[in-house]
Formats: sequence, structure tokens, C-alpha cells
Amino acid sequence: MPETIVKLQDVAIFQNENLVLNHINLEVKKGEFVYVIGKTGSGKSSFMKTLYADLPLKQGTGRVVDFDLKTLKEKDIPFLRRKLGIVFQDFKLLPDRNINGNLRFVLKATGWTDPNKMNDKIEEVLDKVGMKTKGFKFPHELSGGEQQRIAIARALLNDPELILADEPTGNLDPQTSVEVMKVLQDINQNGRTIMMATHDYALILKYPHKTLKCDGSKVFEVIQKAI
Repeated sequence: MPETIVKLQDVAIFQNENLVLNHINLEVKKGEFVYVIGKTGSGKSSFMKTLYADLPLKQGTGRVVDFDLKTLKEKDIPFLRRKLGIVFQDFKLLPDRNINGNLRFVLKATGWTDPNKMNDKIEEVLDKVGMKTKGFKFPHELSGGEQQRIAIARALLNDPELILADEPTGNLDPQTSVEVMKVLQDINQNGRTIMMATHDYALILKYPHKTLKCDGSKVFEVIQKAI
């Protein structure tokens, strides 16, 4: 029986006091790649934010990588996020330090202390995203696609059980989007579970996977042809 990474039952998601999505029931198994699609304003980002506890779960029951979102205390949110890799549309790299410095900052913040182990880990994740020679560059010296690869490398630092990618190709041109998508495909094929919010239907058609749609305050699975 495959391990369940995400399970939501009768979940409602609120942004402030406004109901965004309702009656969500879904399960994501270990090793799956799941798209979350929908128009701007349909609730994709609110849905993703709920999974990494940026929005509290007020209604229904939800478990993400063995954390109960309903009873999750604020002090435990960092422990949940250590089991997640989060990739944002706008990269969120620190501009005042080079790529190695960016990655080392995350490792230190999550409890790593041994400099040699940190260096090895940084080299390992940069190699996985094809950026092994770019550690000494600063973010502004890299293209958008390269910055997003670094952001994916950063998401891999603590060997996450689940990667949440919120519009990771939203700021990239089509060719670069495909390159970033290939990196995510490789990571998924090595056994990592990925949930990716996107409105890039060309990518979905090129790399078909299970697809959830946010529409009319609901979240439901759609068959590829119906997209």
C-alpha cells in the first residue's frame, strides 16, 4: 500500500474570513506528481499555502507528511516545513550573498552545523539541478531559469518528502519553463512527491500527470483531455 503524503477530508479554505475553496477531499501518494490548475483567483495559491501552513486549516481534517494541519501549533510549523521543499514563482533568493551562501543560510537555519557536511550537501543539490559550477555566482548574475533551478536545489536541501511548487515557471519563457520542468521530472522519477500549481497548459500536455482543478470554490480531478 503506497504511503499517503497528503490527505484532506471535507476541508474548507479561507483567506481572512472569505471562503475560497470548500468540500476538498483528496489524497496524494508517495511518488506522485500532481498539478493544481485553475484561473487566477481560483484559489490555487491559497490551497498551496494551506499545505505548508501559511494559512491555518480552520475546517475539515488534513494531514501533510504526518503533520495534522488542524492541530498544528505555530511552534511546530518549522518542523513541518523541514519535511517540505517549497518553490516559489519569484525564486526568493537572498541578493546579498552568492548561491553557496544562500544554500548555507538555509542549512544553518534548519540546524546543520558541520561545515564539511554542509558543503557536501550544497554540492549534491546543485549537481541534481545541473548548477554545480554556479555556486560562486550571485543571484543577479544568473538568468531566471538558473535562479529557479537554484530555488529547486534549495528546496531539496533537507531531503523533503513533498515538494510544493507554486507557479514555478510563471516568470519564465516557454523554453526555460521546459528546462525547469525537466529538472522537476527527474526529481519526481527519483521518488519525490511533487505538487505543482500552474496555469501553463502547454507543460501539462507535454508532461501529463494527475491534475486537480480549482474552479467554482471546488477542487476536483480532471482528465487530461478535458483541460
